[in-house]
Amino acid sequence: MSDDDFRARARLWPKGNRFEDFGEGRVFDHHWGRTITAGDNAAFTTRTLSFCPLYFNEPYAQAQGHPRTVVNPLLVFNTVFGLTVEDLSEGGGPFLGVDKCHFLAPVYVGDTLTARSTVVSARESKGNAAMGIVAWHTQGFNQHGEQVIDYVRTNLVRKRRTAS
Repeated sequence: MSDDDFRARARLWPKGNRFEDFGEGRVFDHHWGRTITAGDNAAFTTRTLSFCPLYFNEPYAQAQGHPRTVVNPLLVFNTVFGLTVEDLSEGGGPFLGVDKCHFLAPVYVGDTLTARSTVVSARESKGNAAMGIVAWHTQGFNQHGEQVIDYVRTNLVRKRRTAS
């Protein structure tokens, strides 16, 4: 590899946060948003065998009082969850679960979702000195700033250093 090869000049850029970065009360405004398309909704709804016509039949959704097709709530959850990964869990560690998940308002095809998470607890793992256990309260919003979902997520999170 020659010196003018970009790989020779490249620096390893660590990904994700570690346990030490998650002090209680820290807020993460996740920087990406995601617009949900009709294709996203149809593909997700079909692949998950969800047969609720609100998610794929616009005249039916309108007859039920919605302005357009409703986005499958599990797609809303997965999209908001995905928006948080870079900040919360990209550094590695097993997913432990979601609690207190509330769908607060319908999401429609064409809406753009954003997310914000707040650290609600962080403690040392009793069974693994290289890890901590962190819980975050995540809120998802549409493009109008209306909250559409919230939940508490818990993960094991790698530490930067281990106790000796």
